[in-house]
Amino acid sequence: MERLFAPWRHAWVTGAAAQSDGAASGGGGCLFCRVRDESADEQNLVVHRAKGALLMLNRYPYNGGHLLVVPEEHRGALQDLSPDARAAVMELSAQALFALDRLHHPDGFNLGVNQGRSGGAGVPDHVHMHIVPRWNGDTNFMTTVADTRVVSQDLPRLREELAAYFAGERPR
Repeated sequence: MERLFAPWRHAWVTGAAAQSDGAASGGGGCLFCRVRDESADEQNLVVHRAKGALLMLNRYPYNGGHLLVVPEEHRGALQDLSPDARAAVMELSAQALFALDRLHHPDGFNLGVNQGRSGGAGVPDHVHMHIVPRWNGDTNFMTTVADTRVVSQDLPRLREELAAYFAGERPR
């Protein structure tokens, strides 16, 4: 068996446990509670607001089109959300899949919840769904060998495109 060492990951792994929720979300409390101010949707990369949840672009995406579905309820675990909040997250996730499929035609998707700090949650006190579109052949070793992620989309342009879609401006 061969081993691929990535020592740059050590600082993240050992530092993650020391981060507080405020530090993990950029200070000033919970990132997802701060984006409730609708006047800053463009700056915060919020794409769409629905009853009980909002849809926003991940500022540090795994792939182009990486979306976050965030419940209004501030809870750290999916099972701690009310049934209505869980339903809102799932419904908005389905709508986001329709939008990404229609606009960008990915070959598949990864959907998931990183729950708890050791589960990989960057904002452990406010659970959220990740939606990552995937295309055949989109994996590469840039992250591993160059500590670099290649994302082929401009976030402000993608936000405009998705916001227009959710505003009813559907492509033909």
